[in-house]
Amino acid sequence: MTERRAARKAAPAAAAGAVAASATARPVKPTLSLSLQFADAADRALLPRHRVTRWIRSALEAPAELTVRFVGEDEGRALNREYRGRDYATNVLTFDYAREPQVVADLVLCVPVVQAEAKRDGLALDAHYAHLLIHGTLHAQGYDHERAADARVMEARESALMRSLGWPDPYAIPPR
Repeated sequence: MTERRAARKAAPAAAAGAVAASATARPVKPTLSLSLQFADAADRALLPRHRVTRWIRSALEAPAELTVRFVGEDEGRALNREYRGRDYATNVLTFDYAREPQVVADLVLCVPVVQAEAKRDGLALDAHYAHLLIHGTLHAQGYDHERAADARVMEARESALMRSLGWPDPYAIPPR
């Protein structure tokens, strides 16, 4: 077989391989600049950067610059009181500053509240952290749950993302 004939026969096979490779390629995730802060260094063990990054990146729809701070109850309560007018520590607070050209936000998770909720509800602690980081990341991108219709959209997105990470649906009613 001549070289030219061999090249013509190989070209369709190479093109088919390139199409198959591009069809199976993973979509490119938006860029993420992430700063992690821990009020108590002991919390770093359960929340290593690579895990937090994976959970947040799963929910990103746009490039983002995020700071995630894990705080104690006093700091969580003070922030919730000052910025939301509610005098108790809550599980996650999202402070979103910009959405374009990139998302810029702070997420604050109150460790004792997250731990108590996970224990109370029989959840794996890391699954609960993953859910709250996804929840906060979606808020930073404009998702909301104040109105019922918006809540359904946000919760469906959270459920799909948690399942994609191998965790159960956080909104599924557990069997009794």
